[in-house]
Amino acid sequence: MDSLAALAGLLCPLAAAVTLGYTAVCAASPFGTCRHCHGLGRTGTRRGLHARACRRCDGTGIRIRRGRHLYHLIARIHRDGTR
Repeated sequence: MDSLAALAGLLCPLAAAVTLGYTAVCAASPFGTCRHCHGLGRTGTRRGLHARACRRCDGTGIRIRRGRHLYHLIARIHRDGTR
C-alpha cells in the first residue's frame, strides 16, 4: 500500500499542474490552428490541383480549443439556469 500511496502522491499534483496549465493556455489563447489544414485555411487535392477552403475551419485556419469550448458550454448552462 505504501508504494500505491506514493504513486498517487506523485500523480495527483502532476494531473493538477497539467490541468491548470491547459486552462491557462485556453484563457490566454482560445484559438488554435486547424488540424485539418494546418492553419493554412485551404485544403488541396491529392494531385495538387485546385485547393478549396477548409470545411472544418471555414477557411480561417483557426479553431476553438476543446477546453475553451467546454468552458463556454458550462458558462451557457450556468447562465441559462440562473435566469
